Parts: sequence; structure tokens; C-alpha cells
Amino acid sequence: MLSQVYCSGFQPFRQHLLPWVQSTALSRSHCIQPSAIRHVRSWSNIPFITVPLSRAHGKSFAHRSELKHAKRIVVKLGSAVVTRGDECGLALGRLASIVEQVSVLQNQGREMMLVTSGAVAFGKQRLRHEILLSQSVRQALHSGQNQLKEMAIPVLEARACAAAGQSGLMALYEAMFTQYSICAAQILVTNLDFHDEQKRRNLNGTLHELLRMNIVPIVNTNDAVVPPAEPNSDLQGVISVKDNDSLAARLAVEMKTDLLIVLSDVEGLFDSPPGSDDAKLIDIFYPGDQQSVTFGTKSRVGMGGMEAKVKAALWALQGGTSVVIANGTHPKVSGHVITDIVEGKKVGTFFSEVKPAGPTVEQQGEMARSGGRMLATLEPEQRAEIIHHLADLLTDQRDEILLANKKDLEEAEGRLAAPLLKRLSLSTSKLNSLAIGLRQIAASSQDSVGRVLRRTRIAKNLELEQVTVPIGVLLVIFESRPDCLPQVAALAIASGNGLLLKGGKEATHSNRILHLLAQEALSIHGVKEAIQLVNTREEVEDLCRLDKMIDLIIPRGSSQLVRDIQKAAKGIPVMGHSEGICHMYVDSEASVDKVTRLVRDSKCEYPAACNALETLLIHRDLLRTPLFDQIIDMLRVEQVKIHAGPKFASYLTFSPSEVKSLRTEYGDLELCIEVVDSIQEAIDHIHKYGSSHTDVIVTENEKTAEFFLQHVDSACVFWNASTRFSDGYRFGLGAEVGISTSRIHARGPVGLEGLLTTKWLLRGQDHVVSDFSEHGSLKYLHENLPVPQRNTN
Repeated sequence: MLSQVYCSGFQPFRQHLLPWVQSTALSRSHCIQPSAIRHVRSWSNIPFITVPLSRAHGKSFAHRSELKHAKRIVVKLGSAVVTRGDECGLALGRLASIVEQVSVLQNQGREMMLVTSGAVAFGKQRLRHEILLSQSVRQALHSGQNQLKEMAIPVLEARACAAAGQSGLMALYEAMFTQYSICAAQILVTNLDFHDEQKRRNLNGTLHELLRMNIVPIVNTNDAVVPPAEPNSDLQGVISVKDNDSLAARLAVEMKTDLLIVLSDVEGLFDSPPGSDDAKLIDIFYPGDQQSVTFGTKSRVGMGGMEAKVKAALWALQGGTSVVIANGTHPKVSGHVITDIVEGKKVGTFFSEVKPAGPTVEQQGEMARSGGRMLATLEPEQRAEIIHHLADLLTDQRDEILLANKKDLEEAEGRLAAPLLKRLSLSTSKLNSLAIGLRQIAASSQDSVGRVLRRTRIAKNLELEQVTVPIGVLLVIFESRPDCLPQVAALAIASGNGLLLKGGKEATHSNRILHLLAQEALSIHGVKEAIQLVNTREEVEDLCRLDKMIDLIIPRGSSQLVRDIQKAAKGIPVMGHSEGICHMYVDSEASVDKVTRLVRDSKCEYPAACNALETLLIHRDLLRTPLFDQIIDMLRVEQVKIHAGPKFASYLTFSPSEVKSLRTEYGDLELCIEVVDSIQEAIDHIHKYGSSHTDVIVTENEKTAEFFLQHVDSACVFWNASTRFSDGYRFGLGAEVGISTSRIHARGPVGLEGLLTTKWLLRGQDHVVSDFSEHGSLKYLHENLPVPQRNTN
């Protein structure tokens, strides 16, 4: 075995290389400086810090979420990853990004190894340059410069290219790893090195020693001397090293690696050749699934194709190493693809020996899509019947629901804050209220889907209709609120939408039984699969990437959850609000009797709600008046902590704690008080520091109130009413999927109407556009036709 060791980074490492010379693996070629021989000392004296393995090797990880525990990792870089599109030279930016990710993981205490291609491409670049230079000199001497353009470059032999490129490739890696204070060492192998027992032991010992010294081994087949691969040359139970895919798999198993990451120029493994119409990326691949995959041609460069990668991956999996095949060339993901995989994110294809008990989330998405389409074709009375049946089940199965909820509360005790425990809790009164709300939804759903909004006669016998239709598949993510599940389910049923539900793990038992009841209700008309509860270990961020399956994401939970989902959503609209910074402006003509009631209800009735009051704006003329004193006294009685705004603090000798930010959602018994000089200043403050959720004016002056209602640009604007009325149930919507501060589609509390979109239906009789041209026989009429009256019963 020919092995070369290049060290970069920590200078003290260079003086301890002599023991490697004693190994057969390194006795033929090395890069030890002569001065290093005079500074030999035992490895046992070197203070390396090692992190113990987090698990015993022998069984691969069953789920992506476990990959974060991987200690020893092999990253295989395919030829298409490290080379440029012209196959002559390296993709330096991409390579630098990969080195950075490997360095980050190495510095976390993991043991990283690289199996890299690229020597042939690098050597081809060098040899082409040398040939061109040589030819140009000869041409200049004999024929003049005018014939340089006609120079032909001979076909370069791969072994010669590899010999010319190995040193340059390693020098490049050395320079890159040096930037992160990491030492790298190169090892070149051939297939024979794995068949000779002594050489195998030497290789194994060398690699373990490098890892123990916190050095990144960079392994490659010695393409300068390697013979052509022989077909079907695998030994029984042993994979033959034909290319870097098989080398990476063999190395991973030999070194008892936790994870093998194979980077190529495709997203992962598809069920048919990528680019074909029906090709679908396989998220998780299980042994025995090969028959369901049609392999295409191999990559533009390199020796292996996807079939070779799958074979190597399955062999490594059988040996106890988890495998992920992913794209290392995509400019939007290559900068974090390796770290994303290790963090357990849904990237590429994950190879697992453990099949989940239920369907995958992709399969659930497909079931929700087909079930939703069937649901939309039902008669309105049938959808209403399903919702009524679900409402009945909530009361009939009350004891079972409360028992499951009790389990959730017991498991959450001590782990969740009091406000979250309150949200998690179900009661008989809550279930009764839910049932009432569901019956309201059923009553309002009679003409929701398929309702005609507009009719137009385009021309004679050519009529156009705009009708309401479901959005498609909704993903609703909610925290600590099991009562959210039947509400959202009823709205999805009424609007004919398929539904994916992802609840918090703190409500697992409650969500499970409520979902079963929803499916039981759906079963009466054969659409059970329209609503799916995601019970797999899918991370929210991964769900937000399923843009081919999900049409709208609706987060229900904390402002942090909403912000995270809005950030993670890739190409999927998100309906919701990230913050509920609700304001109340107390005008100079406000009623003393009304103000304290409104402030108390808005702030103290449920301070954790998104529609709770967070900032109280008071007109300057009310300072040091009985009305102002009553407000302060009431807040003290209710134990509300007051934060003074800058102007309010300037009026006080001894002020409460000054607010850190005027754009704060407290979600607790805390309130910011600020002073304004006019209604216009109040409106300007709301626009600058509010979140466009719910804002209120308290005044007896109707003209002032109407000015406020018309000029405040928020989803909900009230006059002499509590902010807490901003709710779908209180608006008479039956329930809501959330409150939206978006300016597109639905805004405010989103009920049934917000889950619908429209489509256009055109009915004609052999009409063609050319008939309406300047010399055509027909003319556009564009007559508005009467719309069928909406059923309000």
C-alpha cells in the first residue's frame, strides 16, 4: 500500500511523525522533515483530548434524528462534486465549503475522514497546461503564432493524470485545513491492500492513530497504479474496491464508522432516473427496496453511478454504518449539506434498516391530498354531517379524552410553565364549548365549497363563473393546545381541505385520541384519510420543505414558533402572525367607567394570549387625573408589572422600570405605558411599534373613534371593546385556524372563508379566440349575470 502523509496546522505535530515510519503502511513514502527525526518522543506523552463514542458500534442509526450522535464520520466526495463542469480542474469554492463543514464537525470533537476524488481532474488540468505550453513553444519556433489556435490536445491517460494531480490535490487540502488549525494526512490505497491481511492491519492502525491525534485522514484510491475494475469481482461478504463509493463503504465498515455521507451531483436516490417526469426523491431507503428503483446512467465523471452508490451504501449499512446520499453541488445547499445531515435534517436519502410502523410523512401528504379531493366532492350536507358527528364524539367520549389529557398533564408537570399547562389542560366545559363551536362551523359550511362568486356572459353561449374551492393540503403546527385539533379538523372538513397535523409532544396522548375521533367521523362518508396526524420524528423545519405536498402552513403557538416556521418555510405560504403586540389608546374624552374594565379584561383575563394587551397609550391630558389613578390602582391590584415608556418616564420623579423596547410582547402580567400628545401620535406609535394584530381606541367622541378605525392599519381595529374579542369563535366564525397579520388572502381571525380560494369555470360551444378578432364574427359582451343567493339558514 502506497501512503503519503501531509500535515498542516499544528506545528508541534510535525516533530512526532517518526513512529509512522515504523509502520508498513507508511514505510514507502512519507513527507517527514529530517529535523523531525531528532525530536522523537512517545505518543503517550502527548496531551490529546479525546471524546468517547456516544454509542457502541454494531448497529446503524434507525432515525435521522439520531445522526447528531455520530462520532466517527466518513465523507465521500464524488468526482462530480470536486471537479468543475468542464471536468478539467477543481471546483475550488465548493471544495472550500466542504472543508469548512468538515472542520466545524472535527472541532466539535468528532472524528472525520474524507474519501475524495479529484486527482485525475487536477492532473488533467496540469498536464493540459504543460502540453499547451510545450506545443506553443514548438509552434512559435516553426510556424508562427497564427497556428496556435489549431493545436490539438491529445487524449490524456487517466493514470498519468492521477500521478500528476495527487500532490497538487493534497497541497490544496493542506492549505484549506490549515485555515482551521486542523492537520490532514493523505493515504493512497488499492484493492490489494484490503485483501492482504497485514496491509489491512497496517491501514487500520494508521487510521486509528491519525484519528487519535485529531488528524483528518484523506483517503483515495491510488489511480496512478490501480488496474481496471473487474466486473462481479466482489468476494462473499466483502465489497471489492472498484471506485471511491466502494472504497468509502469498505473504509467505513473497517473503521466501525457511525455515519457515511456520500456526496454526488443529485439530490439523493430517486425511484426513477432524475429528470424524468415521475421521478420522486426517496427520503428513506430500506434494504430490499432495490426492485422499486430504476437506475439511470452514471454521472458525467467518475467511475460509479447511483447503482454503485446504493450497492456500497447497503453494504455499509449491513456492516453497522448509517448512510446518507445527498447533493454536494447545489449552490443553495452545498454550503451546509454536511452539517445539516449530521444535525438530522431531511437532506438527501437516508438508508435505514428499521421501517416505521406507520406511513412516512410523504405518504401521509399524498393520502391527505387524495382524501381532501374526495372530501371536496361530497355534498355540503355530508360534510356538515361529519362535523356534527365529530361534535357528538367530543361529548360522548369525554371520559376517554380527559383520561388521555390527564396522562399528558402528569408527564408535563414540572417541565412546562404554568401558562403552557393551562393551554394543555382540557375540561368538560372546554369540550362542551368545542362541540358548540363545531356545530356552528357545520351550519356555516352548507355553501362554502362551490359557491358562485361571479358570473359573466363573455359572449353568446359562452359563460364564465368564479367559484370557491379548497386551498389543497394544509399543514397546521400547534403547541400545547389539544383543543386546537378538533377545531382545525372541523374547518378543514367544512372547506374540503386535506389536513396534516403536527402537535407538540407534550400533548401526544390527547392529540392521538382526538385524531382517532376525527377519523371516525370522516369514516361515515369514506374519507378517513383526509386528516393525518404526523407522529414520525419529522422536525418542523423538514416539514416546511415539503413544498410539493403542502399548499399552506398555519402555525398555532408561540411567537417564536411562528417566526421559526416563517424562516424555515421553503416556497410554501405561511398564514399567521409572529407577534401579538396589541395597543389600547385612551383618548382624552374616554369614559372613566369604561377604561378600567377594558384595560383589565384586555391585559388580565388571559395575558398569555396573542390578543392580550401589551402597550397602553394614554393621552397627555389624562396624567395626574382620577382616571389615570384608577388605571394604575387597578393594575397594582391585579399585580401587573408596569414598564414606563420614554415619554411617560420623563413625567415621573420615581418611575417604574423603563421599557427596554417599545416593541415587546410580554405574554404575562406585564404592561408598557406610554404617553402621547394626540390621536395622530398614537396612530404613528402603533404603526411603528405594533405588529398589525389588534389595536383599540377608548373614547366617547365618535368622530375621533372613526378617524382611528379608518387610519390604523391593523388586522383588527376596535372602538370601546377589549382586545380579547379578536378571536374566531367570538367573531361568530365557529372557530379559527389562527389570526393572520398578512396582507394577502385572509387577515385577522381566519375561519372557514380563509381556507378557500377560487377557480374559474368557462362553459362554451366550440368557441375560439380568432372569432373575436377585428375581422371575426363574434364580439365580447362581458355582461354581469345574477349570482345565486347564498343560503344563510
